[in-house]
Amino acid sequence: MNRDWQKLKKSSNQIPTNESLLPYILEVLKNGEEVTNQVVIKRVNEFLKIPESISAIKYPKYPDSEGILTNRFSFALSTLYKAKAIERPNRGIYKITEEGLSLLNQFGENLTKKIVEQQPSYKEYMEELAVRNERSGNRLILKNDSKTINNEVEALITTQNNEVAIELLDKVRLVEPYFFEKLVVDLLVSMGYSGENGEAKVTSRTNDGGIDGIINQDPLGTSTVYIQAKRYKESNTVSRPDIQSFYGALAGVNADRGVFITTSKFSIGAQEFAKNQGIVLIDGIKLTELMMQYSVGIEEAKVYKQFRINNDYFEENT
Repeated sequence: MNRDWQKLKKSSNQIPTNESLLPYILEVLKNGEEVTNQVVIKRVNEFLKIPESISAIKYPKYPDSEGILTNRFSFALSTLYKAKAIERPNRGIYKITEEGLSLLNQFGENLTKKIVEQQPSYKEYMEELAVRNERSGNRLILKNDSKTINNEVEALITTQNNEVAIELLDKVRLVEPYFFEKLVVDLLVSMGYSGENGEAKVTSRTNDGGIDGIINQDPLGTSTVYIQAKRYKESNTVSRPDIQSFYGALAGVNADRGVFITTSKFSIGAQEFAKNQGIVLIDGIKLTELMMQYSVGIEEAKVYKQFRINNDYFEENT
């Protein structure tokens, strides 16, 4: 493995490119430790003997921002995360995965962005991001006028939030089944389904009869929503028999409304049966859209203010 930063591909300002950092991030994580991004950067700098003078270079227009190299590490970490070569067990913490070890062993210092982007996990990530952007009506238009610039800013923020939603869904898929059931009940309560003085609960961990959660929307329980929650892997599609089984569970409690929530997706047959029986389906993408909309499992990172002239104020002068 090369240990000389001078041999890396560099931009005109002699700073290593995002792509050139990819194999070395995996190299310093290959022992399986969970470390912060700052530790990753420090270890790669030491491994390649990147001088402080290079790390200290800032964007000319943004002298108070992080260094250019630090920014490039962020992009490289993001690329590896999209390919599931690394994972984030906690905020700002990184760990190599089996996929990452495989890429490192197979390609070593010759690992490129093109190779990473060819990985099935990376393609799946980008496909899901495209679906989320399409659902949210998100697109970028590159024109130099104020209205379009505002649209571009909104599109960039939406794309970033959609990337957060993908990471959120990955995290939800890793929780314990009972916690997932609690999560979906919390979500529906946040959406207002428990009603005033209503009650929401997760059913027993065993012998729940196919019902994972119950929401009584009024104190007398005359309006009740029954929930089934399935924490499935991305590739495990919920099929028609799954919905038929849930329909049978609803019939067993004389219920006329039910919500089936999964972290994966539904087959066409499942969607058709649910529609005919009045069962609401929420797939993984819709689940995280709702979690973000109703602030379940997320928090606000930063708020940007946009100002405009208050013309009403100046009307007093006429």
